[in-house]
Amino acid sequence: MSYDCAIIGGGPAGLNAALVLGRARRKVIVFDDNQPRNGVTHASHGFITRDGVTPAEFRRMAYEEVLRYPSVTRQSFQVTDVCRAGNEFLIATENGGSVTARKVLIATGLREIMPDIPGLSEHYGRSLFNCPYCDGWELRDQPLIVVSGQPGVFHMTKILYNWSKDLIVATGGADVLTMEQRELLESRNIRIIEQPVAAFIGSGGKLRQVEFADGTHFERTGGFVAPRLQPKADFQAQLGYEVTESGGIAANEMGKSSVPGIYAAGDASYVMPSQLIYAAAQGSKAAMSINMELTEEEFAYR
Repeated sequence: MSYDCAIIGGGPAGLNAALVLGRARRKVIVFDDNQPRNGVTHASHGFITRDGVTPAEFRRMAYEEVLRYPSVTRQSFQVTDVCRAGNEFLIATENGGSVTARKVLIATGLREIMPDIPGLSEHYGRSLFNCPYCDGWELRDQPLIVVSGQPGVFHMTKILYNWSKDLIVATGGADVLTMEQRELLESRNIRIIEQPVAAFIGSGGKLRQVEFADGTHFERTGGFVAPRLQPKADFQAQLGYEVTESGGIAANEMGKSSVPGIYAAGDASYVMPSQLIYAAAQGSKAAMSINMELTEEEFAYR
């Protein structure tokens, strides 16, 4: 079966794109394996009219709206391959099926690679998070820890200082802070610990203590951990699109990649900041660009 556009990914970017294209009367298929990165989170924030909504409820409402349009369909299978087939693209899925589409929007988001620290998985999404804008308000004025061996740790700590003045930064010994940055943090009474975190201790998802490799313990009730981020799906070998330094698909403001007919939106493209409202806006812009390109092609054929 052939479609105007195949959307790979059922997050806010892909679903908002499906909504716009459905309203433009385009024949669209959304591939969604129902494995959202924010599924571990109990509430999503920063999206006007939906602040505090659970990820599951957000998806339910989104699909309720998107699937009202008869030209939009959904398949709950993972896409395994995308390749060019003449003037279209052939999209293959894990169940052995395939469809063709004139345009492809990749909106698969990111995969988190978390540090291997005992207790992290039990607390992640409950008292340990990765985005201050998403969960800083809920942890305001609490004793917090920032765990990151990445260059962005200084920026994250400065941002988090808006929500809590009681901060510990754990770099795990990584050389990611300049002397000037260290002095600036310490001037705000922010302690920097080089020892690796040995364990997060608590119960019921509520953090109570952080243990370090040298045996020291610090009372903390929450914090932020920086995971490594990788594209959830990678079709670069098949399609040859350019990527950014952070690993996202290089795309212009309207979502066009370096490969004609291939678009990207949401975390799959810009990687950070990772926010629902950013991704949804990117999906909307990409959909408008896709519809315009389809329209121009159709008028050129006549």
